[in-house]
Amino acid sequence: MNVASPTGKVFLIGAGPGDPGLLTLRAVECLQQADFVLHDYLSSPRTLSHTRAGAEILCVNQLPGEHPTRWPAIHQKIIDEARKGKTVVHLKGGDPLIFGRGGEEAEALREAGIPYEIVPGVSAALAAGAYAEIPLTHRGHASAIAFVTGHEHPGKATSRLDWDALASFPGTLAMYMGVGRLGNIARELVARGKPAETPAALVHQASTGDQRTVVGTLATIEDLVRHAGLTSPSLMLVGPVVGLKPEVSWFETRPLLGVRVLITRPHPQAETFARKLELLGAVAEILPVLEIRPPSNWAPVDSAIETLRADGYDWLIWTSANGVDAFFRRLSGLGQDLRVLGRVKLAVIGSATARALDAYHLTPDLVPGDDMRSESLAEMLTQQTRGQRILLAQASQGRELLRERLSAQATVNAVAVYEQVEAVDTSHPIFDRLRRGEINFVTLTSPNIAKVFLNACDQTTMNRLRKGTTQIVANSERLRVQLAAAGYVTLGSENPTEEGLIDVMLRQPRT
Repeated sequence: MNVASPTGKVFLIGAGPGDPGLLTLRAVECLQQADFVLHDYLSSPRTLSHTRAGAEILCVNQLPGEHPTRWPAIHQKIIDEARKGKTVVHLKGGDPLIFGRGGEEAEALREAGIPYEIVPGVSAALAAGAYAEIPLTHRGHASAIAFVTGHEHPGKATSRLDWDALASFPGTLAMYMGVGRLGNIARELVARGKPAETPAALVHQASTGDQRTVVGTLATIEDLVRHAGLTSPSLMLVGPVVGLKPEVSWFETRPLLGVRVLITRPHPQAETFARKLELLGAVAEILPVLEIRPPSNWAPVDSAIETLRADGYDWLIWTSANGVDAFFRRLSGLGQDLRVLGRVKLAVIGSATARALDAYHLTPDLVPGDDMRSESLAEMLTQQTRGQRILLAQASQGRELLRERLSAQATVNAVAVYEQVEAVDTSHPIFDRLRRGEINFVTLTSPNIAKVFLNACDQTTMNRLRKGTTQIVANSERLRVQLAAAGYVTLGSENPTEEGLIDVMLRQPRT
């Protein structure tokens, strides 16, 4: 636990509009040291990947009360956790001080004597303007911008908004939280003197793969949005700058825009893969079905490390990036370092495992290019390891092929440096989206992952996977053949990497 003071400290952090890449570096620093994280339901779940292991995470929806009356419970929870000496983060969508009630929270913390820091975030209006390519200010069209809440009813007697001033405002209006009152807002602005032909746009889910933009005028925007079926979270932009939007923005040209991809790999590989997909416009959903854990018994690994120290092996082989990381974590835990490796030669399967080794400033002596098959590595090693001693660091459930083939001509010690444990949560909302057919692709990257995932699916989802209305993408021909034999329509990648999986998805026709 990070105890900076007897009462801890609170960070009120803006999580940005949805794209996890827009989280600030300061926000990441705070999340990495937090003991307790309270997050709003609109903040991207992917931002939580920056939290440290062991941190407690809670969504505001889990606190007592409904949305309008939950704020006292939020304030009290933050204060209670800080008084336990914890470093507390409240992760809020957008920016904390732009319609995020950050001011009220800061006031409550001051009154309670709790130290705090406010970390700004990218607000929805800034993201909507940038990602829809609508310049919020422009030398020839708008020299000012007004951030306005649309949550009030514009015609009510006690409204705090000056609608006459907004109608005559010589710039851009950014209306937050107003999609449910869009027609009333547009009519009120026109009634107060703003021309009905004033350009207006609604940007839905700005900065994410779900982004959709509807452009019209104050006279037409309500019908256009209704026909498009757009709901919250959305932001309305009003003013001449809306007319400068190109037909398709830079973001809207991304090749996988709106494509929903389910990633079933364990963390952290799922996070890196998700980011690659997001940068192509996809909506990446993460559901790790296996969890990587230390082996139940470290004794065989520790004994092998001692043998390494005594130059007892000629080759050290890893079959996955997880194995590389697990091995070196154990090495460090024993108080050892890279000198243990001595003159041993290193071999890995595939470029991803080679990159994992590079993180430890090591270059493999043998790697079969982008071919991640045990067969390829076994064939290459057979030519070089006759009569030699080999240490094979792998998963407890790893394939036996490599060990069996090499044992015919060399002395092989296979040790489990990690275990893969089933961790699928069948109550996860992703299974509802699968049933409804809202997922376009499911990526499966090993027989173990495929088995666990498919066993967790209900009959409706299984039927979709068998018909190919939801498409499986496998990262090897061997896995594709196995799944096809079991009755599943499966797309296979000749390149067994993340880039290979992405290439398969890019080549599929869009409907």
